[in-house]
Amino acid sequence: MINDGRRGRRVAELLRAHLSDVLRREIDDPELSELVVTSIEVTDDLSTARIAVRLLVGDEDEKKRKRVLKHLHRAGGRLRRAVAPRLELRRAPELLFHYDSGHDAARRVEELLSEIEKEPKARE
Repeated sequence: MINDGRRGRRVAELLRAHLSDVLRREIDDPELSELVVTSIEVTDDLSTARIAVRLLVGDEDEKKRKRVLKHLHRAGGRLRRAVAPRLELRRAPELLFHYDSGHDAARRVEELLSEIEKEPKARE
């Protein structure tokens, strides 16, 4: 059987929908209510899911980011049990959370480009 990753992508999309729903409706932790799941990558054997998250508010605060990740790691087992029946798999993937800093890098590149654009004008 050839594995082209379609099943992993399908499980990732299902997991993203269900996890977002669980975070929004079932988890009564105010720290986690401000989260957005930006992407999920599931390994080919469906044993692990790497979940990227971002904060809706207070995204610049590094302490808040770390606190939210700490809450997520503590709630990981509970979240896994909540989404497991919805995924209809024999075994739900282990949930590994990390903060999605891609938007921060893009924002920094835009700032640098803006500064470079202003330099020639300042010299004139």
